[in-house]
Amino acid sequence: MRIAINTRFLLKGRLEGIGRFTLEITQRLVKKHPNDTFYFIFDRPYDKSFIFSENVIPVVVSPPARHPILWKIWCDWSVKRYLDKIKPDVYFSPDGYLPLKTDVPCVPVIHDLAFEHYPNDVPKRVLNFYRKHFPKYAHKAKHIIAVSEYTKRDIVEQYGVPVNKITVAYNAVSEIYAPSSEVEQISTRQKYTQGKPYFLFVGAIHPRKNVVNLLKSFDEFKKQYHTDHKLVIVGRKAWDYKDALQVYEQMEYKGEVVFTGHLEVEELRLLYGAAVCLVYISYFEGFGIPIIEALSCGCPVITSNVSSMPEVVGKAGLLVDPLDVQNIVRMMQKVALQTGKKEELLTHVPQQLSLFDWEKSADKVYQVIKQVATT
Repeated sequence: MRIAINTRFLLKGRLEGIGRFTLEITQRLVKKHPNDTFYFIFDRPYDKSFIFSENVIPVVVSPPARHPILWKIWCDWSVKRYLDKIKPDVYFSPDGYLPLKTDVPCVPVIHDLAFEHYPNDVPKRVLNFYRKHFPKYAHKAKHIIAVSEYTKRDIVEQYGVPVNKITVAYNAVSEIYAPSSEVEQISTRQKYTQGKPYFLFVGAIHPRKNVVNLLKSFDEFKKQYHTDHKLVIVGRKAWDYKDALQVYEQMEYKGEVVFTGHLEVEELRLLYGAAVCLVYISYFEGFGIPIIEALSCGCPVITSNVSSMPEVVGKAGLLVDPLDVQNIVRMMQKVALQTGKKEELLTHVPQQLSLFDWEKSADKVYQVIKQVATT
């Protein structure tokens, strides 16, 4: 087969959710199917480390697509013209964007429809693009990959797509995510929190990630229990973080909050491994990769009881109402101060993690691509 792939999110040192999915799936497709030819379509100069094998043909198709107007130009003009030229059997798009007028069968990955549920969390011009185009992408697709059963149901309900047109291929984690040694845990706490225990958050500081209620909950936890716990926040400042910043400035215990910014994978592994728990209380997720990263490192999770998060954490975490600060505080107290609770949660980790495997997901994606190419 000749498979064209949208690889514009393969950005060296800047891999987040979609980029990580693209990396993990494409490198497996390429290596497991050496007789197929893969056309990697970038929107800017690429790092050579992303060209995984001799059966990859990379191309840069302009313009760099980082704005709604440029997204449309890139998809509907530049990518379409390139597909017309090479005539692949399938176009696979891990970010979900499709050229709407191509005759090439398309397989997009839809990670979530958060913008349909929380439109105020998205810049207006981006929201307008998403609401106009994603229903079209969903119906244009020959088949859709969703990253969770929740997202699959959401696509069916929001856009009326037949359920048999969607296959779930879960996210997973890199093998680098593994429990830390005791020595690593001690040195990590010394480095970030002067040796003190800490709660951890990993993700962009964005309204949907609910950092506002995370900060309020941590402040309330400190007021009620007077412990020496700190809160470590790992992630970049994304769109509209002013509310979180305002809450932070008003905190009684803001001196106990540590912001690290974006970190590389190895450092992140160490932070997961030494944490009391991950507190990941978004009010919407299509999946929630930090949940399984944390579990892989032996770090239990407090997460929200909405959207995909109960599906992803299973019995290896505690569920909270993301809008109820006192509920969040009670769960923080359980994990941090209740003897044996952390260990109890961790007993469920192996079974839960068995659901999430990049090899299985890559095989599912390939099966869909092959089916689409031959029908």
